[in-house]
Amino acid sequence: MKIILNMKQAIIKATRTTHAVGWATLKEWAAYRSHMAVSIIVGPIYFLVQYFIWDAMFANRETLNGFTLEEMLVYYGAMSVITYLTFDFADWNLQMLIRTGKYTTFILRPVSHRFFALSQKIGHRTLGFWLEFLPVLLIYLFIFKINLIPPEPGWAIISVILGFLMTFLLNYCIGLTAFWLTNAGGIRRIFLLIRDLSGGMFVPLTFFPDIVQTILFFLPFQFMLYVPVQVFIGNYELAGISLSLPQIVGIQALAVIAMWGVSEVLVRLGENKFTGVGV
Repeated sequence: MKIILNMKQAIIKATRTTHAVGWATLKEWAAYRSHMAVSIIVGPIYFLVQYFIWDAMFANRETLNGFTLEEMLVYYGAMSVITYLTFDFADWNLQMLIRTGKYTTFILRPVSHRFFALSQKIGHRTLGFWLEFLPVLLIYLFIFKINLIPPEPGWAIISVILGFLMTFLLNYCIGLTAFWLTNAGGIRRIFLLIRDLSGGMFVPLTFFPDIVQTILFFLPFQFMLYVPVQVFIGNYELAGISLSLPQIVGIQALAVIAMWGVSEVLVRLGENKFTGVGV
């Protein structure tokens, strides 16, 4: 009974902290809402570029790697709007705190920086939901006539939330490399390229050779965007492996838990090094 009571109190405390930090972040970024509103222009322009490219690719064929032109446009439309929900820059914020020594203040606080940063991300993306996701989704639905209504909304929402967490945890781990590197900027740029390429941002992962698909299946990058997009569309396949939505979402959840464990190890090792040198 005492354990349950303690867990309840911990959950209430965490919820209050998340709400406070998230709300403060939302109000802070609301002052720069015009910056986020630019996405209403950038997103559709990016989609139009993809349309012209793939329209030319499908000029003399009905399908390409199992995709029709309509399915390809749905893929890029879903990729675009989901990116607005999972966008994250925790790696940049974290490496700046470590480089400047300001991370010290978080070691002394009762709330870990990782939880604080996640709460910030929730607030930031809540604002992004209203200023970026919804307007662009409506443009795709009513102007471009792209069907972006998921056949299984429940699984799609769960997968997007897990993609949100995976994106944050992976970026956070990259930011933690600043504990060992003087400047993690180079690692960050390489990571961003690998992340986007291996996460299906440029082309669906099924376009890669079979051996590459097999490697990508066991890497965490697909769980950031590719899996949420596939669940959003209503089916999943990679490396010749077809999984039901509950199966792939379950694997995605396990991957998120594993990445949380990796981040926990890196946080402890990094903080030991950080305090060990007298910062």
